[in-house]
Amino acid sequence: MAEVINGKLVGEEVVAKVKEATASLLEDGGAQPGLAVVIVGEDPASQVYVNSKSRKAKECGFHSEQHTLPAETSEADLLGLVEKLNADPAIHGILVQLPLPAQIDSAKVIQAIAAEKDVDGFNFTNVGKIGVGELDSAFVPCTPAGCMILVERVHGKDLSGLTAVVIGRSNIVGKPMANLLLAANCTVTIAHSRTRDLAALARTADILVAAVGRPEIVKGDWVKPGATVIDVGINRVVSAEGEKARLVGDVAFAEASENAGAITPVPGGVGPMTIAMLMANTLASAYRASGKSSPQF
Repeated sequence: MAEVINGKLVGEEVVAKVKEATASLLEDGGAQPGLAVVIVGEDPASQVYVNSKSRKAKECGFHSEQHTLPAETSEADLLGLVEKLNADPAIHGILVQLPLPAQIDSAKVIQAIAAEKDVDGFNFTNVGKIGVGELDSAFVPCTPAGCMILVERVHGKDLSGLTAVVIGRSNIVGKPMANLLLAANCTVTIAHSRTRDLAALARTADILVAAVGRPEIVKGDWVKPGATVIDVGINRVVSAEGEKARLVGDVAFAEASENAGAITPVPGGVGPMTIAMLMANTLASAYRASGKSSPQF
C-alpha cells in the first residue's frame, strides 16, 4: 500500500515556521504581517473559508482584517476598498474571496490588487514571473505551492528526470502547478477534458497531479506503480438517497493506493496546505516590505 502523505501535519509544520518567523521579524523591528480578507455576500462555504483564514492569521501573530460586504455591493465600491487596502502600509496581503456576485467583474478586481500584496498569486505580474521561473520574487498560488511542498517531501527539491502529468489546466492550479514542476526540472504534460486516452497518459507519470474537479475520475489502473499522486479535488458526493454527503477527491483513493508509492488523502491532504501557504505568502510580503529576505518553506 502507498505511503499516505499527511498534509495536515505538513501544514502545521509550515504554520509553526510562520509563527517563529513572524516573532523574529517583530524582534528585528520589522512590520507585523497584515492580512485583509474581503468577502461579498453570504455564501455559506465562502464564509467558512474566510473565517478559517482569518483565524489562522491571528494564530500566526498577524494583524488580521475581515471586510464583509453586502451581496449588492457595486463593483466600484469593491474596487475602492481594494485601492484603500493597497495603500495601507499595515496590510501586506489582500485576499478577495471568490466567487463574487454577478454584477462584479472578478478578473478586474483580482488585477486591481497590487502585485506586491497579491498573496493569492493571481495578478498578471505574479503569473508572468511564475511562467518565466522567477519564483523567488513571485507569489505562487497557495494550492500549487502547497502541492510542491508535499511532492518535495517524497522526492526532494530536484525532480530531474521525473515525468509529471497534471490533469487540469485552470489558472489557479493546473497551469501554475505545471510551471512549478518545470522549474524543478520535471518533464511535464498538462492534460485536460479533451486529452486523448487520458488513462494511458496518466500511467506515464512519476508524479500525477489531479486537479480537474470530477469525483474519483482517476482510477487505480491510471496510476503507474510507485508513482506519487497529489489529489487536489474536493468534491461532495451522496452515494445513496438519504445519506450524508461525503468528501472525495479526483482520485479513487482506495484503488490508487494499491499502485501508488505515495498519495494524498481527501480530506487531510492538499487542503490544509492551501491555508498554510497563504500564511507563508503573507509573511513573505511583510519581510519584503521590511527590506529583509523572507524564509523559505
